[in-house]
Amino acid sequence: MPSLLLPLAIFLIIIAIALFWQAGRRQKAAGLPGGRVISSDPRLWGPVEEPLYDPHHGLTGKPDYLVQQGDSLIPIEVKSSRVSAAPYDAHIFQLAAYCMLVESVYGKRPHHGILHYSNRTFAIDYTPELESALLDILEEMRNRDRQKDVSRSHADPARCRGCGYRQTCDQTID
Repeated sequence: MPSLLLPLAIFLIIIAIALFWQAGRRQKAAGLPGGRVISSDPRLWGPVEEPLYDPHHGLTGKPDYLVQQGDSLIPIEVKSSRVSAAPYDAHIFQLAAYCMLVESVYGKRPHHGILHYSNRTFAIDYTPELESALLDILEEMRNRDRQKDVSRSHADPARCRGCGYRQTCDQTID
């Protein structure tokens, strides 16, 4: 019996090493940095979780992932689309909003967030300039929300087809 324990122990150690190696490869392929995932979008992985909320800015949202690296929390947004040279501005501002929410809820300002596309991953620095631009956009959105008539801001029929306001909009593109 003792002669079987040593080969079994060696076999289990080899299996454990292989599983850790495979987990590391999957984490890298997903574009996640090293660290512990502490929040995930339920559509991707887990049970329903509460979104982050900042009452001061009237902002609510939930990044796909929130990863802890040391003392830092890093929001990660995963996009199924491809990108050529640079991330889309709208995605950068979405990620900036998640950075703002992380700071408000957890009291820790992220140095950066991560945008992961199907073909590339970008670390986006959360700078005071990006935060200021985000606050300007939020103010502009609130101002437009107060207006009775807001003109469509694009000429893209595909955006219109997927818009949640299509049924009530008088500016749809067919």
